[in-house]
Amino acid sequence: MTDESATAEEEAVASPDGEANLIETDYTIGQDNIQPSIGPVGFDIHNPVFMISGLTIVAFVIFAIAAPEQAGTLFGWLRPTLTETFDVLFLTAGDIFVVLALVLMVSPLGKVRIGGTEATPDYSYTGWFAMLFAAGMGIGLMFFGVSEPISHYTSSLAADAGSPESWAPLAGAAGVEMEARRLSMAATIFHWGLHPWAIYAIVGLSLAIFAYNKGLPLSVRSMFYPLFGERVWGWTGHIIDILAVFATLFGLATSLGIGAQQANAGLEFLFGIPQTELSMVILIAAITCVALVSVVAGLDAGVKRLSEINMVLAALLLAFVILVGPTVAIATGFFGNLLAYAEYLPELANPFGRTDTNFSQGWTSFYWAWWISWSPFVGMFIARVSRGRTVREFIFCVLLVPSLVSVLWMTAFGGTAITMLNDGYQAIADADLELKLFVMLDALPLAAITSFIAIILVIVFFVTSSDSGSLVIDTITAGGKVNAPVPQRIFWATFEGLVAIVLLLGGGLTALQAAAVSTGLPFVFVLLLGAVALVKGLMSEPRSSQAATPAE
Repeated sequence: MTDESATAEEEAVASPDGEANLIETDYTIGQDNIQPSIGPVGFDIHNPVFMISGLTIVAFVIFAIAAPEQAGTLFGWLRPTLTETFDVLFLTAGDIFVVLALVLMVSPLGKVRIGGTEATPDYSYTGWFAMLFAAGMGIGLMFFGVSEPISHYTSSLAADAGSPESWAPLAGAAGVEMEARRLSMAATIFHWGLHPWAIYAIVGLSLAIFAYNKGLPLSVRSMFYPLFGERVWGWTGHIIDILAVFATLFGLATSLGIGAQQANAGLEFLFGIPQTELSMVILIAAITCVALVSVVAGLDAGVKRLSEINMVLAALLLAFVILVGPTVAIATGFFGNLLAYAEYLPELANPFGRTDTNFSQGWTSFYWAWWISWSPFVGMFIARVSRGRTVREFIFCVLLVPSLVSVLWMTAFGGTAITMLNDGYQAIADADLELKLFVMLDALPLAAITSFIAIILVIVFFVTSSDSGSLVIDTITAGGKVNAPVPQRIFWATFEGLVAIVLLLGGGLTALQAAAVSTGLPFVFVLLLGAVALVKGLMSEPRSSQAATPAE
């Protein structure tokens, strides 16, 4: 049952401060919820969304456990089929989100303030940025920071660059080290810069505006009120929210599985703990238990505190690599990589007539599907911590600042790795993807300490992704309530870990990537419609002229 002391107002999002254009609707948050009890444990769930999502995911888990060979075959076929068939759709959608975000930032709509014209930010810049990164792509940066630039560099430099068999971006730069380096860094930044953060920004802004300015539940269906009206409270909205739950859970499971693989690889590299399925299962189970503790503690005491700790550790590791690595090359490379990114961006973002299909379908199309599958989770999380920011400030900080930090991270880790390879350190090119970070750190001073910090970073990013994802899925399946009973968050956090384990056992990285792509595909259409609804919603909002008062 619901916490009886919690009123409907406490379970809803905060009311706007100052002027805001509230939507008049007879729907009240949680009106269609049911409150079943299992012994002393009470639930407060939106029945169609919770039951259909939960039962479908249970059926998936049973299938993967009962028929692992068939599941592996399915996953092996699914990812390449979807990314090859729908690559134009994924790439076009990514471009649309970037253009829309930039237009909103510089247009008069940028003056609209989330939460009303007199709202003030709930979190300081420090806490806000820490949570943006910890929820957004911390695990990915740790995994791909070294492995992706090295992969693009070696394929661009290879003699077969530009052939149909090559995985090089564009036509590569066979035999030309400097150009291969520029191209590889531009391609990496393309995947971790404006495009993913624009997807997150559009979804996060939509959710924030319709929850904090329009007074609707903090649920994905609320974004579509300008298009569907009262029908969003019926099956139209149920389907949207169910797709959001699938996308969030499988996108999270992908990241958690990748994080577990890398943490296990690091533990073997450092302590000799073997990389086996059993080791990864134990690792995921243990980290899920830590995530449960954080989930129970809540947003401020759990996610925020862990995110801030992790940001300090990540900043220390980044500073260490810059100082003991090729410092001058990193400093000059930062600006050189930005220029290379700007130069190659039109070609890399072009969805039509690509000849580098292995790269555009195998890398870019997969990445865009992965970011889209993550967007309900990251977008809703960003929305929850961004009340009080203007649209202009929101997009600037969610789009441009993280993109620049990603450029710095990739330049430091990827640039150092490429320099090492050019100096003859072949081991970094020969290592498995999940091991490349540790092989690079091994060539620098204090390798044992920095490798241990890297493992801690992967694990804590794992924890913060899991618990913030649980908060988001819990909100969606509770009909938009932001203060649903804690057992529901525990249920979803446990399920995320379980799905990650099942996917790893059912096909490893291929299965994880197939899950992300297959759930990202239907959500592309949801997000494109949501972008139209966002513009309609913003055009009816009053604009703020006062400066924000930073939170303490």
